[in-house]
Amino acid sequence: MTKAFGALAVLALGAAAVLLLLVVSPRLRGDDRASFPHWACLDEDEIRACMDGDTRAARIRVLSILAVRKFTQLQRAVDLSLAALALLALAAVGLAL
Repeated sequence: MTKAFGALAVLALGAAAVLLLLVVSPRLRGDDRASFPHWACLDEDEIRACMDGDTRAARIRVLSILAVRKFTQLQRAVDLSLAALALLALAAVGLAL
């Protein structure tokens, strides 16, 4: 039983590490017209043309979507880390018995 708890703890910690790496990995796709990667693909005239309108609403939408995704993954990674610690505690108790 101790080995099973230890193996589950390692899997949970591995999944948490993957989620944390996904959270800190930059999002560099240019498919959002309100993101920096999109603006980086434009020349100066195209940027000036895009600046004629008010893009604050689009930027807030894009940033909000990114923030919700990142915080959801962070929450999952924290939950997995806590579960792994609980499993390691169970494994330690199993060794002590």
